[in-house]
Amino acid sequence: MYPNLYFVLNDWFGWKINAFKIFYSFGIFVALGFIISAYFLTRELKRKEKQGLLLPREETITTGKPASFIELFINGLVGFIFGYKLIGAFMASREPGLDLQEYIFSSKGSWIGGIVLAAILIYLKYREKSKQKLDQPEKRTIRIWPHDRVGDIVIFALVFGIIGAKIFDNLENWDRFISDPIGNLIAPSGLTFYGGLIFATIAILIYARKKGIGLLYLIDAAAPVLMIAYAIGRMGCQTAGDGDWGIFNSAYISDVPGHAVAAKPGEFQEKLKQYSTYFLNGTVEDAPGVMTMVTDRHETSLDKVPHKSFKGPSFLPTWMFAFTYPHNVNEDGILLPNCEGKYCRALPLPVFPTPFYEIVTCLLLFLFLWSIRKKVKAPGVLFCIYLILNGIERFLVEIIRVNTTYSIFGIHPTQAELISAALVIIGIIGIFYFERKNKMVEELL
Repeated sequence: MYPNLYFVLNDWFGWKINAFKIFYSFGIFVALGFIISAYFLTRELKRKEKQGLLLPREETITTGKPASFIELFINGLVGFIFGYKLIGAFMASREPGLDLQEYIFSSKGSWIGGIVLAAILIYLKYREKSKQKLDQPEKRTIRIWPHDRVGDIVIFALVFGIIGAKIFDNLENWDRFISDPIGNLIAPSGLTFYGGLIFATIAILIYARKKGIGLLYLIDAAAPVLMIAYAIGRMGCQTAGDGDWGIFNSAYISDVPGHAVAAKPGEFQEKLKQYSTYFLNGTVEDAPGVMTMVTDRHETSLDKVPHKSFKGPSFLPTWMFAFTYPHNVNEDGILLPNCEGKYCRALPLPVFPTPFYEIVTCLLLFLFLWSIRKKVKAPGVLFCIYLILNGIERFLVEIIRVNTTYSIFGIHPTQAELISAALVIIGIIGIFYFERKNKMVEELL
């Protein structure tokens, strides 16, 4: 696993450059997901604009004005914050044993880095405005197409997606949140996809309505985009090992920390007993008499440890079916040999790598949605198809995924199962509704 770029460079090239520890792999994949999503969303919006389904809106702007104090101040403030924190973290990362996450959210930083970057951004804004400056500022009416607003849409999706994902994750793990509210709110792990989807969707729909963008055409354009964004996000989960893994695969064991092999009869139960404190209390013995709490996931007895037995084909890599997530960003599990610093743990027994399954599935579903987007004529139907596919995919993966369950009338669904079931129902109803509505419109025409 690669919690950050330091581990990538060390594993691939043998380079040990501490400064690269500030680049977390999950964050890199999130950024990549938004970039790729923006590309496909822009393409699809342009296609709908050419069809006359989406229209531009005229807005009046004032051009030729010099840079205002507020514009320069905001640029300087943003530059100072990023320079103070990121350059400071880059310099401080050379210190052994530094907790970069703790550093980022502390008052520490580089004053020189903050001042230099603030000065650069202020100068760039001043220079940009000076080039556009006119003797007499004038008002102009311009046309802004929906695809011109993709940047704003992406920002809304990012901000409200993270807020929603954090809120839903902490609601799902309330006991964990109560024990450490601040730590759970700023932790790089712990994001619930459906929370992000719901919050981001509401924010974007409100924005689109204000800007006069056809909502049904917008959500149809977003349907395949959401699928590929989710796939790329899961790449970050798989790479970082953020806890979104499955239940234990009892067809395998870990013979040495971080390595999975096929289990012989009875070996899985032996390993459960060997690491009983982990499964019952969430603790492991790092040294004789030294117990460390590494996870809040534990059971009342070894018999209740969730697991299923499935041995994969021998011609495929073992990690596709049983993975211990060495160097996981959650620092969950037993210590790895010959490893120093943070992220030196691996799960004591291999689990199903559910993020990998979702990556493959959602990439295929993206290709499917992208291939049928021109064939689906009724507005809103493509998005409903996305809801159904997303709901089914997530519902199925929850069968072998670790998650908090609720007790409702004797059944114990997870939060994701409840939401995914609701999405499937909404999607089915939506298809019938939008198809009927479209048919009525065609008959009137």
